[in-house]
Amino acid sequence: MNIHVEKVNGVATVTLNRPDKLNALSEEMYHGIADQFGALDADDEVRAIVLTGSGRAFCAGGDVGSMGGYDVVTGRRRSQKHKRTVVNVYNTEKPVIAAVRGPAAGIGFSLALACDLIVASESAYFLAAFKKIGIPPDGGAVFFLTQHLGIARAKEIAYTARKVPAREAGEMGLVMKVVPDEALDAEARALALELAGSATYALRLAKKMFHSMYVPTLEMLLELENLAVCGARLTHDHQEGIEAFRQKRPPKFLGR
Repeated sequence: MNIHVEKVNGVATVTLNRPDKLNALSEEMYHGIADQFGALDADDEVRAIVLTGSGRAFCAGGDVGSMGGYDVVTGRRRSQKHKRTVVNVYNTEKPVIAAVRGPAAGIGFSLALACDLIVASESAYFLAAFKKIGIPPDGGAVFFLTQHLGIARAKEIAYTARKVPAREAGEMGLVMKVVPDEALDAEARALALELAGSATYALRLAKKMFHSMYVPTLEMLLELENLAVCGARLTHDHQEGIEAFRQKRPPKFLGR
C-alpha cells in the first residue's frame, strides 16, 4: 500500500507514498487513507495528524489511468468508496494539518481542504482540475471552496481550473502559512506538536462546533456530487478528457 504512517510524541504523520506518480491516488490508496484515518481517530495515543506527500508533490489528483469503463451503477459504487476517504479525513476528531508541497490537484486539492489547517511550501499550488477531464468538482471541492472563499470566488477557482500559487492561496485564506520548501516538514510538525500538547478534548469539541456551522453538511453535498459525477462519466467529454490526458494533447470537448 502506498500509504505510510509514523507516530511520534502524539503526532501521526500520514504520507502519500507514490512519488513516481506525484502521489496520484490509486483505488488502493483511497481505501488506505480512509482506513488509516479511521484507525488514527480511534487511537488515544494520537493527538494530532499531519497529512503530506512524498517527493515533490502533495497529490496530483486521482489516477487518470484507472478512470473510464464505468456505468451508472459501478460508477456510483466507486464514488461512494471515494466519499468515505474524504469524510474520514474531515470527520477525524483530532486536528489535521495538510503539509503541501508541489501540486495539490483535483482530489488532492479536496483532501488538503478537508484538513483543518494547511501549511504550504513556496513550490505548492492548488488546482481544481476537474473540468479538464470532463467531470464536475468532486471530493467535496464545492463544499470546501465555498466555505473558505464564498460562492463567487469558489466558482472562479472551479470554472477556470487555474493554478493557485501558494502565496495567493495564503492571501485568499486557504493556506495558514507559506514557508520555504526545506522548512515545510519541520513547520508542519512543530504546529502538530503544539496542537497535540494542548487541550485536545476542547479542540475536538471546537471542531464539532465548526462543522455544525455548515449547511448543507459535507455528507449531503457528497451525495449530490456522486450523482453528478456518475452522470458526467457517461459523457463524450469525460472520455475525451481521459484520452487527451493519456495522449498528452489538448482535449476537444463537444459539451455533451
